[in-house]
Amino acid sequence: MTIIRPPAQVGERSRRERGALSIFTVIITMVVIVFFGAIVDFEQKLEARHDANIAAEEAARAGAGQVDRDHAYTHGSFRVDRQEAINAAQQYLRAGGYRGSVTPVGARRIRVRVEITRPAIFLPVIGISSLHVQAVADADLATGVKGENR
Repeated sequence: MTIIRPPAQVGERSRRERGALSIFTVIITMVVIVFFGAIVDFEQKLEARHDANIAAEEAARAGAGQVDRDHAYTHGSFRVDRQEAINAAQQYLRAGGYRGSVTPVGARRIRVRVEITRPAIFLPVIGISSLHVQAVADADLATGVKGENR
């Protein structure tokens, strides 16, 4: 058997719950916006990390290509000039507008470290204003398959 309520009881119930749906909607909307913002900003961070990796690898390659011309002309063999390799890698970073450093690692290797900072788009709502990433690449300063230390 179905019970039908009189119209007065339905009206009382709706007055008690008035505004409950609006609060719920606001809360859910805020959660969805923060979640969406986190996805967008983390994608930004992944893209920045990719850019930093590429810049570090390319700077290391630029350095590894610096042949010691004096040694090549006098001895007939090729070897990489370490100081010129460091200078070329630093020049690559400067030309690309990257912040980073180039350091020698042992006698026949250089290490390039690149740092990128990008502003967050949505995460400042929760207090994260910038996204920092760092990448490192090494280059062996050897030439060809018969180069030194091969």
